[in-house]
Amino acid sequence: MASKAPNDRPDAPQDAITGEEISSTTIPPSTPSNDSARNAFSELLSPSKKHSKQQKTPPKPPVPPALTTFSGRAGLGAYTSAPETFPTSRVIKYDDNFVTINDLFPKSSIHLLLLPRRPDKQLLHPFEALQDPEFLASIQQEVRKLRTLVAKELQRRFGKYSAKERERENAMEKALNGTGEFDESTLPPGRDWSKDVISGIHTHPSMAHLHIHVLSRDHHSERMRHRKHYNSFETEFLVDVDDFPLTEADAKRRRKAKFLDEDLVCWRCGRNFRSKFAKLKHHLEEEFEQWKAE
Repeated sequence: MASKAPNDRPDAPQDAITGEEISSTTIPPSTPSNDSARNAFSELLSPSKKHSKQQKTPPKPPVPPALTTFSGRAGLGAYTSAPETFPTSRVIKYDDNFVTINDLFPKSSIHLLLLPRRPDKQLLHPFEALQDPEFLASIQQEVRKLRTLVAKELQRRFGKYSAKERERENAMEKALNGTGEFDESTLPPGRDWSKDVISGIHTHPSMAHLHIHVLSRDHHSERMRHRKHYNSFETEFLVDVDDFPLTEADAKRRRKAKFLDEDLVCWRCGRNFRSKFAKLKHHLEEEFEQWKAE
């Protein structure tokens, strides 16, 4: 009788995504992308961070033969191996050290994945990889940049709906229509979109290659379909990279804890929906409109 795969065992940690999501194959195109369309993130990035033919691509990391097709759990390897072959709608920036992509199955309005390219780190569990102080510092620095990027994109997309943003704009317009000069420090502060960004790693990553999630807090996405999808970002299943390094005794190391089966609690108002995901999903749509209007 064939033995069960590790994630089929009763005591195995839970995956945060479905089998369909895991099995979606990611194979880079056979030729570099000629995609000229500029997405919103491309507009926000500086020229030095865009796709560039002058950028050096490091040697492909040594991976076990079973992972060279980049299918299933190894799918993210396609991006770190040949990011230049993907359009900017998927790979938004890359350099010798990192690749940043739009998640193929986003769980919020904006959902990015940061993929480190170091061959000696990218197939390690994050608990192990992030124990390296120098490597951790580079991850934390890059995550801070992406959090800022996501906050700016939230403002670009939803700023027109925000009462706080309108208050600031109206005050600025009034000042300009008066003397034409004003002290910006006296203006209403506007909305701090950075507070609506979360980031971290999953205690049990579903994909083989090291990746860090950076996403907006709204969870407004057609791909948010299951209890485990939601709880993977709203329980201790998500560990902020700023919490690293972790001690061996740190409670955040509980890989087999049933975080994904916890009650569904609205991230914004705290209402408990128990196990009723459909009701939470409907509620999140209402919360999304109110959140935009803040």
